[in-house]
Amino acid sequence: MNRIMAIVEREMRKFFRSPALMLASMIFPLVQLVILGNAFGGKIRDARVAIVDQDGGTQALKIREAFDSVRANIRTFVPVYYDDEKKAVEDVRNGKLEGAVIIPPQFSRRVYEENHPQIALVVDNSDNFMSSALEAELSSLTNALNQPTIEPRVLRQTALDIVELYPYIEYMKYLLPGSLTLAMFVSVMIGGGMLYIDDKARGVHEGYLVTPITKLELVLGLNLAGAIKAVMTGIIICVIGALISGVNTIFNPVTMFGLLVMIVLTSLAFNTMMFLLMVRIEDPLVPRAMFGILNTLLFFPSGAIYPIQAFPRWLRAIASVDPFTFAVDGFKCLLLKETTLAAVWGDMLFLSIFAAVTLGIAIPLFKRTL
Repeated sequence: MNRIMAIVEREMRKFFRSPALMLASMIFPLVQLVILGNAFGGKIRDARVAIVDQDGGTQALKIREAFDSVRANIRTFVPVYYDDEKKAVEDVRNGKLEGAVIIPPQFSRRVYEENHPQIALVVDNSDNFMSSALEAELSSLTNALNQPTIEPRVLRQTALDIVELYPYIEYMKYLLPGSLTLAMFVSVMIGGGMLYIDDKARGVHEGYLVTPITKLELVLGLNLAGAIKAVMTGIIICVIGALISGVNTIFNPVTMFGLLVMIVLTSLAFNTMMFLLMVRIEDPLVPRAMFGILNTLLFFPSGAIYPIQAFPRWLRAIASVDPFTFAVDGFKCLLLKETTLAAVWGDMLFLSIFAAVTLGIAIPLFKRTL
């Protein structure tokens, strides 16, 4: 045990002598949390939508008043009134407008006659997010206009009453579990993988090889040191990220304990995985080249940014064995859903088994020779 702790002490001293290295492993996930959290997942505001009123009747006036009401309240749309339909469509095509609503002639008359009244929405569907948002908002607005002024005594249509289990979760909060997981991965990649290969290239490991330290002690010491670095990073990012995004669940004692266990198990799983990948590598340029590939292969299929249920089958297969997936799910349950440990025991079990298996494979692959 003293030999293992000597290796850990040496690795930690080196880590603390490089504050820039520590910051590099923490700043990137925090920047990603702030930038992506504010850039994605927000509600559409001030979308420029043309209103081409070719009818001029009372029902067309109701539509224009509805747009003005939206502009004055939630500001989803900024109506821009056009007289020429072709000009409005051309401005949508050129990117000057996000959409155009065309109210055809005789619209009000068709409403009174109940003769299939229709309005048209022209969207630039090269931007699927914007076009889908406009279609959803316009559909909601149209349904509101179709509601009768006086509700009938007997309800003839089935109503949907949506019950949300949690308060509104902003995208920054939704992104926090993924950013926390990514921070520990970056810490393992830099403080574990890259430093391990650099030490081998500089001949530091030759000093270990002339000592009576066994292969098992050396592997355990290096992995324990890397895991401790990742745990420190995880705790710091968890606290800072929760404060930035407004997640107050970290102050719950049960949640705090669950987060600590998840951070430790995630750090062990990531570090043993990284050690297994680097155990036979000699070139210090290889881990730098692998960083982008591993980040894409592990982080994006994990459900940290987009639901796994929307993935194709082959990508779901990757997610099912990706340690990121179980780490993100565990942190999401604890941070966003305030669940108990019973909800995350499966994630903890997978991470524990993953760490044990990867470490068990890495030990015999490790060469205690020059």
